[in-house]
Amino acid sequence: MIDAGIKEYKFIFDQCTRMMMRLHDIPQVVIAQVQGIATAAGCQLAAWCDLVVAGEDARFSTPGVRLGLFCTTPMVAITRAIGRKAAMEMLVTGREFPAQEAKALGLVNRVVPLDQLEDATRTLAHQIAEASGFALAIGKQGLYAQADMTDAQALHYAKHTIAMNNMAEDAQSGIKAFLEKRSIEWKNR
Repeated sequence: MIDAGIKEYKFIFDQCTRMMMRLHDIPQVVIAQVQGIATAAGCQLAAWCDLVVAGEDARFSTPGVRLGLFCTTPMVAITRAIGRKAAMEMLVTGREFPAQEAKALGLVNRVVPLDQLEDATRTLAHQIAEASGFALAIGKQGLYAQADMTDAQALHYAKHTIAMNNMAEDAQSGIKAFLEKRSIEWKNR
């Protein structure tokens, strides 16, 4: 990151952008497990993940402004995760936000004692894995697709998506299992 040209810098950030976008593009739910400090691109990575479980010791920061390098790529994910005002404070101060404060802002889903971090993350993953993989993929894609739409556009998109989803084998099997008060084994894990 020192004494390179624009071509080298663009290459680095192109690679980072592709990886971050992949987190939203894959059908699986991605959970970040954070301990210690997630700073700059680490904070961006956590913000791009679908869910974040953090240890009580975790901290989140975008300190680039203190180095003369505004964290513009982390800014995109952070703004979408916590909103403009909170993102602005994080980005212009460069201060560390403790896990509980990050949770209050919406950057983190759960804060747990450090010795329970791995188990809590695994438990969350297992809860998610109990659902239909097909339905999870549709839901994840839908959440990101509708997020920047107007209310009317989002409702139209959601109405079309749920109607199509309702025709899927997983949905039909799940509805029947619910009505028959029995459990179901999903084919698409």
